[in-house]
Parts: sequence; structure tokens; C-alpha cells
Amino acid sequence: MVMGILNVTPDSFFAGSRVENHNSLLKRAESMLQDGATMLDIGGYSSRPGAEHISEKEELERVTVAIEAIMAEYPEAIISIDSFRAKVAEAAVNCGAAIINDISGGSLDEHMFETVARLKVPYILMHMKGNPQNMIKQSQYEHLLNDLYSYFSSKVARLNALGVSDIVLDPGFGFAKTKEQSYEVLRNLGYFKSLKLPLLAGLSRKSMIYKELGTSPEEALNGTTTLNTIALMNGASILRVHDIKPAVEAVKLFKATYT
Repeated sequence: MVMGILNVTPDSFFAGSRVENHNSLLKRAESMLQDGATMLDIGGYSSRPGAEHISEKEELERVTVAIEAIMAEYPEAIISIDSFRAKVAEAAVNCGAAIINDISGGSLDEHMFETVARLKVPYILMHMKGNPQNMIKQSQYEHLLNDLYSYFSSKVARLNALGVSDIVLDPGFGFAKTKEQSYEVLRNLGYFKSLKLPLLAGLSRKSMIYKELGTSPEEALNGTTTLNTIALMNGASILRVHDIKPAVEAVKLFKATYT
């Protein structure tokens, strides 16, 4: 599956992912759906390293307006809400979102897991340490892969105990991980398959690509497609991307080769 990134923020790291008004939002949503996106991921809080902190009220207003607009125009769209705040996630679901995508894995809002259980929606559980403001300093691990595996195991157990079983795991490329650590996780993505849950790869135009190539986010599409293909080969089920068509093509060619 391919998840399209729709940022209703003014400061996302990739300028091409930002939508600044109602019309551009709907045009971007239409383009993504036509290009084959399975779902649209709406975010109102930039999670790039060092991102500015905004209030819950501002984030809530940004995402609910966006979701209502998209659902009114494209009622068949499957929308994911990208938020670590339980109240924002709940308001988004009430507006039509069908999935909660939490970059903090419940660690930044103690009410998130109970909210997911009550709403009975799928939950994307990402690995991160710290928060977007300080995560760049949180990349120390005793054993990277084992630490991530333990993190997922314990949080999945807590969710299961609350009755939540529809869970997707996201290793959080670039979140509290150096470039080298992110490549180690990508190389060993299959390590997490024994948890028997779908894996999401969010690699699109990230610094692990453009820093390795000595370019910029704007020049990182080819690198993104390359790493997305590696992620598929290593067990990813969902690609979270800015550019839908190249990702859909990568999935088609992967399936033609391996199925």
C-alpha cells in the first residue's frame, strides 16, 4: 500500500509537501488519489528535527478543517491522522479519519492507547525517543535492533491488553536515529517480521537519503524510490511518501518480480 503525505503545516522539511490553502489541499488530495494512494496521512504538527512546538488547539484546527474538506470532496478517501495527541486524534476520527498514526508510540500522551481502544481504529505505532525538539540528541542505544524490538513488543502487549489488535509498526527512520542507524534498521527490517504485524516504511526524501548523496530534499526522489524498493524487499507493507506515482510503480514492479 502507498500512504500519501499531506502536511497542513508551514514548516515541514520538504517544501513540496506543504499545502497552504483550501484549493491546494484539495488539488493535492485529488492528485494523490488519482495516482493510486491507498490512504492520505494528514499532519498538522511538523515532526522534523527541531520543529517548532505548536499548541494542541492550533494543531486541532489545522487537521479538522483539512479532513472535513477532503471528506466532503472525496468521501471514499481513507484518511490517517498523523498526531501524537489523543484529543487531536479523536477529533480527527470524529471528522472522518479512519487510522491514527502516532510518531511517539503513545509516549507523548498517556491517553493515546486508551483513546485508540475506545475509537476502535487501526493504529500505526512508530518508534521514537524524546520529542521532535530533542530527538536528534536521543540516538544512544545499547543494541539498536534489540532495543526497537523490545519497544514494539512491550507497547503491542499493552495495546493488545486494551483490545487493540489492528496495529502497524513503523521503525521511525531518522527519528532519534543517526543516518547510519537508519540504514542499519532498513537493512534489517525483516528482524521485526516475527512480531507478525505489518511494517510501514517512511523514508520519503529524508536526510538519510540526501545527506548520503550530498543533495537536498528536493533532489531526493530517485533515492527515495531506491530505498522504498529495498524496504519492500525487506518486508515493508506500506510506503509513506510525498510522491505517489513513483511509489505505486515501485510496488507494481516489486509484485511483478516476487509474486
